[in-house]
Amino acid sequence: MRNLPIDSKLFTQNRKRFSSKMEKNSIAIFLSNDEVPSNGDALYKFKQNSNLYWLSGVTQEDSMVILFPDNPDPKYREVLVLVRPNELKEKWDGKRLRTNEATAISGITTIVWADALEGLLQPWIHLVDNIYLDSNENDRKGSLLQTRDYRFIQEMKSRYPLHNYLRAAKITKELRAIKTAEEVAVLQQAIDITDNTFRRLLQFIKPGVMEYEIEAEIYHSFLMQRSSGPAYSSILASGDRARTLHYVFNNQECKDGELVLMDFGAEYGGYCADLTRTVPVNGKFTKRQKEVYNACLAIHNYCKGILKPGISINNYTDKVGEEATKQFIKIGLLTKADVKNEDPANRAYRKYLYHGISHHLGIDVHDLGTKTEPIKAGMVFTIEPGIYIEEEQMGIRIENNFWITKTGNKDLMKNIPITAEEIETLMKRK
Repeated sequence: MRNLPIDSKLFTQNRKRFSSKMEKNSIAIFLSNDEVPSNGDALYKFKQNSNLYWLSGVTQEDSMVILFPDNPDPKYREVLVLVRPNELKEKWDGKRLRTNEATAISGITTIVWADALEGLLQPWIHLVDNIYLDSNENDRKGSLLQTRDYRFIQEMKSRYPLHNYLRAAKITKELRAIKTAEEVAVLQQAIDITDNTFRRLLQFIKPGVMEYEIEAEIYHSFLMQRSSGPAYSSILASGDRARTLHYVFNNQECKDGELVLMDFGAEYGGYCADLTRTVPVNGKFTKRQKEVYNACLAIHNYCKGILKPGISINNYTDKVGEEATKQFIKIGLLTKADVKNEDPANRAYRKYLYHGISHHLGIDVHDLGTKTEPIKAGMVFTIEPGIYIEEEQMGIRIENNFWITKTGNKDLMKNIPITAEEIETLMKRK
């Protein structure tokens, strides 16, 4: 990774949190992701398994983390498994971690080479009653691809059919939702990189610029600041294309008089920022554009006031719908009659705001967490209301990232310009 070293305390703390949730006499095994083939002899860029990274900070392929808190030999209660360095492979693919380097990153002192694991793992399995295995249980998961996690589950159950198998993902979903101060410090660095990049864009955008040129500026700025790159595929959507929520073609011209919606964020140290701003291509909002923008900002600010411990995402969304309805009436998108006659299952405001308002954020952009249980202190959420008007070929979204505190929330993006006036002033200076 390009980032400066992260204190291994972050990962040591995460392992302790996970181990404290394990049943007695249990072992937990976490695997790195597959190296996925592309075309010919090429591979897609490797992306580490999020749970393994959360536990170790290791980004190398073919790695494992094994937690066995009740191991009779204390040396083997935390184990990091790595591929043994190979001189020939390193000539082609670059240097792999040595034991001292892996310990410095992860805080795990016992490093085992993968080719020596079998002789250790089988006796450990024979000692335990329960085996925790990992799987991708993100609620937004849509792929049915059999990843390494699921193949390993089948292999283990075939070899050791009489053990009790438990879901590691049930614990990681609970724990990863609550961010430690150390995690938020790394996330804040990703946010600060994103802030600097947004300010750079305000000096760059003008009529005639191509969406992909904006994307190039984002990528350049991220890499210059030690980011590993975008946390997700950047959305640069000018004009009516801003109504497409996951627009990623980024291949059209930004024209005078249009707004350009920019949804992007840096990844730093494995943690993801997620910012959206909508700005006038020529540097000046029209009266109507500013009216709609300010309505969106009013909804955003309302969300800030109610996103706090105790409320569930579902209840929160219902309340935001009430505020959106008020704002949409105010700017002429809805009438009181529209609201009176609305279908409760498809409320009138949904014509102009047709997505969720907030999601968990962390190692994954759509991070692990619950929609139904009450929000807890320590969680990190986006707040991202939008207004999308087909008749006016306009889409506006405003998004910041928030760390939930005991009494409310902390805006981690409070320094990033957000009002129409701030944006116009900074664009004018170019």
